[in-house]
Amino acid sequence: MSLELLVPVNNEAILSLAMLPKQVIGKNIYIHTKESGLPELKGLQVAIIGLSEQRNSFFANTQYEINQFRQAFYELYPGNWNLKIADLGDLSNGLKVDDTYFAVKEIGYHLKQMNITAIFIGGSHDLIFPLYQVFQDFKQLVNMVSVDRSFDFSQEDELISGRSYMSKIIMDKPNVLNNYTNLGFQNYYCALEEKDLMDKLYFEGFRLGEVLEDVTLAEPIFRDADIVGIDMKCLSWQAIADPLKGQPNGIDSRSICALSRYAGISDRVGFFGLYELASTPMTDQLAAQAIWYFIEGIEYRFDEYPVNFNSGFLKFNVALSDRTLVFHKSEKSNRWWMELTNDLHLNNKIKTNALIACTQKDYEFAKQDIIPERWYNAIKRLN
Repeated sequence: MSLELLVPVNNEAILSLAMLPKQVIGKNIYIHTKESGLPELKGLQVAIIGLSEQRNSFFANTQYEINQFRQAFYELYPGNWNLKIADLGDLSNGLKVDDTYFAVKEIGYHLKQMNITAIFIGGSHDLIFPLYQVFQDFKQLVNMVSVDRSFDFSQEDELISGRSYMSKIIMDKPNVLNNYTNLGFQNYYCALEEKDLMDKLYFEGFRLGEVLEDVTLAEPIFRDADIVGIDMKCLSWQAIADPLKGQPNGIDSRSICALSRYAGISDRVGFFGLYELASTPMTDQLAAQAIWYFIEGIEYRFDEYPVNFNSGFLKFNVALSDRTLVFHKSEKSNRWWMELTNDLHLNNKIKTNALIACTQKDYEFAKQDIIPERWYNAIKRLN
């Protein structure tokens, strides 16, 4: 079985629990240890897996200490959670990077099959590629969201690395990528050719300033996501308290936690990862808190996917000058969706992707005869 590739949690992290109160997370989750073996997966809802594959990483010459994250995470107190959570241990590096990809894919496939939300900690951002391949095997369209300072398309001859994995994804066959969204990109880290490609493929990008000004704009993005990866190089140096491993501009610690919670609330997100982590005590604590907020989000999911408009939703028809847009608002969560109806052409892909998450602002724009940009991009991708 693929999970047999996982090695037990290091004893150092286990021993650190001895002096902690019984209420902390580390004493209320299942942990893969040498003595007890892998936890029972039946009924499990959340699984944490440590990764150390950094051969394609920005931090390739350093080694992230996953157990420092564990100690920081274990000592936190859980929220009012009713979730069965397990730390399944770590995946050792394969002989080649491709071997690690294969193992991550097998683990991801197994957990998705069991409807277990998987959290990956550590390694390089390209480890999101084998998670994309899981959806190829399931023959399902997938929406990916990256919180990243750059778009991660190919640079020169590098087809896949922590900086260029997206090129591999869009070229890999069969192509099941429905949408890719980048949150927090910074223009000076993105080549013009990358921006042109984003526009050509009708992918979505939100600049750092937009995210920091209003972090709530990310909620509908995550609501439609299946895979979420956060490249922790997106952090400002203040967030990791080490100017040598951060950058002058970036996402602050509070916003990372808010984004993680939005990702957790999404009923669709099945894979969530924190990649490219710097080895600093502040990073360990911030990663632990971001995972805490992601799990907190899972606890408070609304169970509104797939969307069922037969009950509990209000319908709004908005007549624009050249078309009518249909919006739906949940009476349970107060969240909004738009119908994707193309009057010129309906194909099978559109019929199976007839909705897109949105905000009330999109509804207000439509009432002003302005087509929401998310609706426009989604229709162009589906044609």
